[in-house]
Amino acid sequence: MKALLLSAYAADSHRYWARGLMAHLETIDWTLLELAPRHFQWRVRGNPLSFMSEHDATLSQSFDLVVATSLVDLATLIGLYPHLGRARRVVYFHENQFAYPLGQDQRTRIEPLMVNLYSALAADRVLFNSRWNRDSFFDGVAGFLKKMPERVMPTRLEALKTRSEILPVPLWSLPSSVSIRRDAPNRIIWNHRWEYDKNPEDFFAALEMLSDSGHEFELVVMGQVFRNAPDVFEQARSRLARHITCWGHQTRERYLEALGKGGIVVSTAWHEFQGLAVMEAVQQGCVPLVPERLCFPEYYAPQYRYDGGRDALIERLKRWLDSPESRPGPPDIGAWTWPQMTARYRAQLQPLA
Repeated sequence: MKALLLSAYAADSHRYWARGLMAHLETIDWTLLELAPRHFQWRVRGNPLSFMSEHDATLSQSFDLVVATSLVDLATLIGLYPHLGRARRVVYFHENQFAYPLGQDQRTRIEPLMVNLYSALAADRVLFNSRWNRDSFFDGVAGFLKKMPERVMPTRLEALKTRSEILPVPLWSLPSSVSIRRDAPNRIIWNHRWEYDKNPEDFFAALEMLSDSGHEFELVVMGQVFRNAPDVFEQARSRLARHITCWGHQTRERYLEALGKGGIVVSTAWHEFQGLAVMEAVQQGCVPLVPERLCFPEYYAPQYRYDGGRDALIERLKRWLDSPESRPGPPDIGAWTWPQMTARYRAQLQPLA
């Protein structure tokens, strides 16, 4: 089977998923085309032109399967390359633009919403990494269509719900060179993108309160860093300097090493459709502390969740720092790994195999 794998905004988590797909479904003959994760608004609306400009010869070939991320304008690509419409078409939603929180001075743009919607309608199968992602997509579409000047409710949209499946991004097995050492149980980890939607303000405010009250802890701040990171990161680097043992974007090897020495991984996110960064930390033995919202209730039992407020976060961290024995052990991550999920992916991509 010849397969075309398209990624229009190849951020770290998208690349992680795409390479896992190719490595674990190795009987498929994969061709990967991806675009760098920059200039989001131009990329999401202009990716068919970018793909055509850079990969016209490849797109002109025949494929049995086309797998595209949700930011790929699949409907337009099929219009430009009609033969791609004869392949089995699968769209994977790492996130959906209907549930993306707006930052300061941002306004809703309909172009990313329409790309998500048209790509889903152009697919034979739509895969979501969490139930929250799927439900917020369909709820968002319903609300969006009500705003159109003429009432629109395509029959295909209802049928699409029956062609949808929940299929998380699986975790790779850890390299044999990586060891897990619980030598710093009071080491707190942030390993998310440095952007407003991850709500770093609550995270750093909580740690500053703990520091001011005399609590001892170590701090590791990693993750993907962009040119316009929120100011709170540099402010926190100064205010929490005595606690910091690692800061900034790391190589993959150093990243895994730091996770393996961590104690608690925290999320304060306003936007999370799966939370791969938290899952990777849990895989390395960290105890997760995540808010009671978004995708997190699907993946983590109540003992790993707080109510999502800053005060609740502070109180839980105080308890876990003062009494490490009060912490639950890390959750079992076996169900999230490629060995457990390869067959499910194969069933969605190769239904007749």
